[in-house]
Amino acid sequence: MTARSTIELKALEIDTDIGTYGPGDTVPEAHILDLTLEIAPEQVMIAEDGMAHVFDYDPLIAEIDRLAADGHYHTQERLMTRIAAACAAHDAVHAVEIALAKRPVKRGSGTLGVRLCLGPDDLAALRSEKPPVRKGD
Repeated sequence: MTARSTIELKALEIDTDIGTYGPGDTVPEAHILDLTLEIAPEQVMIAEDGMAHVFDYDPLIAEIDRLAADGHYHTQERLMTRIAAACAAHDAVHAVEIALAKRPVKRGSGTLGVRLCLGPDDLAALRSEKPPVRKGD
């Protein structure tokens, strides 16, 4: 079996404004992000302790936080697309799985989300594209 390693972020409640709701619609109380990044096993199985030997995910989390708060989104998919581009900006990321969900859906219950899985070829394509324009630009 070939070694694989991932960094997993689960159930992060992000501060964002997504959707357009009318009278009587259920407005989500929370948007939840799950993110799995595939990285080189050499960045997990390290010979000595130190940040120089691992993938530093803190800048990526800060960028996701910035993107989430970047203004109103009509869809979860647009924010997810921007998160995918932020992940692709890191060459150390070989594959990514992003799940973004909102809750509640109806009558105070349910979770509704979108999932996107990108492999090495997908990330390479994103890396070769012009960076997406920021909403505030």
